[in-house]
Amino acid sequence: MNEIKVKILENGFSDEDKSYYVTYQVTNLDRDNLNKLIKRLEDPSEIRGDHLYITIYFEEKFYPFKSEESKINPQDFLAREELEMTAYLIDLLKD
Repeated sequence: MNEIKVKILENGFSDEDKSYYVTYQVTNLDRDNLNKLIKRLEDPSEIRGDHLYITIYFEEKFYPFKSEESKINPQDFLAREELEMTAYLIDLLKD
């Protein structure tokens, strides 16, 4: 398997869904692994081309970007969130 890459594309509050969210873009996976993730993910997700997009919704108290830590060093916090999602997805891909 190639090295999976995860990037946070967007985060904030959705007026339509009335909740906080984070949208991730997942790249560098083959079609089999993309399909495996789609089947195993509980959160809204879709494949567009060779990329997987996952949107996770949060109650305000669990939304990671409202924490004090995220405001102190936002780039480090963003990178950490991407690493955590990467680890989660790799775990889902294990048979």
